[in-house]
Amino acid sequence: MIKPPRICPCDEKVAHGELCTCQRTAKQQRNQRHDANRETAARRGYGHEWRKARAEFLIAHPYCRECTKHGVTRMATVVDHVIPHRGDKGLFWHRANWQPLCEPCHNSVKQRMERAR
Repeated sequence: MIKPPRICPCDEKVAHGELCTCQRTAKQQRNQRHDANRETAARRGYGHEWRKARAEFLIAHPYCRECTKHGVTRMATVVDHVIPHRGDKGLFWHRANWQPLCEPCHNSVKQRMERAR
């Protein structure tokens, strides 16, 4: 069943599940403001050593943990910190705090869970 389009507050007709131009622009500006206040990935610990450890972890744990819970087999592409490390290097490198996720699960399910905390 195809869901009907919706009307954006700017009065533009938008297909279901899509963002209109004004919403895409607002999202892009929000992301730019957020990124301007963040340190680089390397300064946050995601440099060469992390990429190497990440690759090894994904070889050992190739499937998304969240998808597997729902009976779906999907390759993991992200190593997620179960408990957000917030700069704590001990927690950052503690492998028991790592879980394999696919990008859609990391960018939706996991982010939603962290915002709820």
